[in-house]
Amino acid sequence: MPTTIANAPLRGAALIKDEVTRLPDRPGVYRMIGEDAEVLYVGKARSLKKRVIQYAQGRFHTQRIANMVDLTRSMEFITTRTETDALLLEINLIKQLKPRFNVLLRDDKSFPEIVIRREHAAAQLRKHRGAHSIKGDYFGPFASAGAVNRTLNTLQKAFLLRSCSDSVYDSRTRPCMLHQIRRCAAPCTGLISLPDYNALVDEAGDFLRGKSRAVMGKIAGEMQAASDAMEFERAARLRDRIRALASIAQEQQINPETVDEADVFALHAEGGQACVQVFFFRAGQNWGNRAYFPKLGGMGVDKSDEDALVMEAFLGQFYDDKPIPKLILTNVEPAERDLLAEAFTQKGGRKVEINRPQRGEKRQLVEHALINAREALGRKMAESSAQTKLLAGVCEAFGLDAPPERIEVYDNSHIMGTNAVGGMIVAGPDGFQKSQYRKFNIKGVDITPGDDFGMMKEVLRRRFGRLVKEEEEGAADVVRPDLVLIDGGMGQINAVMEVLADLGVDDIAVVGVAKGPDRDAGLERFFIPGKPYFMLEPKSPVLYYLQRLRDEAHRFAIGTHRAKRSNEMLKNPLDEIDGVGPGRKRALLHAFGSARGVSRASVDDLLKVDGVSQPLAERIYGFFRKG
Repeated sequence: MPTTIANAPLRGAALIKDEVTRLPDRPGVYRMIGEDAEVLYVGKARSLKKRVIQYAQGRFHTQRIANMVDLTRSMEFITTRTETDALLLEINLIKQLKPRFNVLLRDDKSFPEIVIRREHAAAQLRKHRGAHSIKGDYFGPFASAGAVNRTLNTLQKAFLLRSCSDSVYDSRTRPCMLHQIRRCAAPCTGLISLPDYNALVDEAGDFLRGKSRAVMGKIAGEMQAASDAMEFERAARLRDRIRALASIAQEQQINPETVDEADVFALHAEGGQACVQVFFFRAGQNWGNRAYFPKLGGMGVDKSDEDALVMEAFLGQFYDDKPIPKLILTNVEPAERDLLAEAFTQKGGRKVEINRPQRGEKRQLVEHALINAREALGRKMAESSAQTKLLAGVCEAFGLDAPPERIEVYDNSHIMGTNAVGGMIVAGPDGFQKSQYRKFNIKGVDITPGDDFGMMKEVLRRRFGRLVKEEEEGAADVVRPDLVLIDGGMGQINAVMEVLADLGVDDIAVVGVAKGPDRDAGLERFFIPGKPYFMLEPKSPVLYYLQRLRDEAHRFAIGTHRAKRSNEMLKNPLDEIDGVGPGRKRALLHAFGSARGVSRASVDDLLKVDGVSQPLAERIYGFFRKG
């Protein structure tokens, strides 16, 4: 059970020394907590008593650890059955609490995968993110949406598998455009039998499992047989399939012969920053790479032992919610490598190895990843330097007390007041922070369609109303902007200031960005409450930066509006009828071809559909005639 010292008169090393007297000699996880219940650090130990007492002794401390100990006001402890359990719990708590002094993995989005969905008689090929809740075969991870989309495109050319939804499939009466351009075998209309289609599905699965040579050899044999039988059109189609499969190998550039399934990690640290480059290899194929820039929690990363700690923390958080391969290759051996491998083995249900290769092809893969990490960190540091100068320029242009760490930019989008949405983007020293973007569906019933002022007031009221509530509740992760940019002039600014005044928020800088005459870029006017508007030099880098912020907010708001409008257009009226679930909806669309066909059907016609009872038929009939 956790034990807590609340409102302790002791602090720092003295508090920790007092706490040690009550600690067991057992594995567990400890939390160091500062003022206002801020979690400073989460750690694990084979023996809580022996590990925690080191903080009180003051020996071998880096300045980072000394600062952490000095800020400690209380501690919490959780005992575990084994050290492995402690490691897994530590990883989970770090990702959940994001302590200031821990190494933190940022930009931790799930990776896209390819799934062959087998819930339907004719399997579907599609992209997937998240939990494996769909019955089927999963292949991945791919480093980016672009990588998985290119592979999907090639697989459609090579194996002609359907990508349409079940409802579209069941309602088809003739082949779609994908069949016309040779991307689908059209099992929906019987142009290929289900056994033959399933053979294509099996071939696609074999290819993604690494049996590419066998699959291509089989297709080549079929092509030769078709050619010998003078079936030249079929031979040409088989030739195109082989070319499509060969293009995957050509695009991937790196296809190791000795590595079937592995993730390759390379850490490069410089100037107090670090980059970890990750390459994914599955089925002997390179499925892309991605660069990460972990938050180091005050670590300078100028010693090999700190590199090892960073790699351990990074790997633990990276695989917290991702499938773990059987082999992990690194350029830096993580601290407590064996314990980490044991935890991964326990979590993944199969043996996992973590190696730092010394020779051969595996070492070449790690060195290639290291080159990419070094180059990515160089680009990042150059961008950060330029970003720092720009933020200093923004500070000077708007008369702020300090360069802003967090800028929030707001814009609205609608068409004649319909499908109205508000968008918020966030930028700071690290550039655009896309994980912090937010969209706001305009809900106010008293807002006149097209009332931009009213929409902006609703968005700001919801955003800052939540901020005020979180601050009043003492939430530890409240995020306040240093600067708010509004797309608009003095009218929008007055509306925003009215909202902020009502909420009692008076310490956040607000600036309006209005397009110049004839909406010319470079002639923007800037509005600050209580001051006359002003303009910046047309060739000023700061002006260009502010234009980028404004354009990004506009792009995000427009994209959100279009997505909402598309969803409205695709919404099926059958979804609104009580008692019509996915199965009955599919049966109705199959029987009548479309929702419009269902709307024209009589009660007797509806009763002929499997699963439609007399009350449901009357409900459907009445729904389309309620006017």
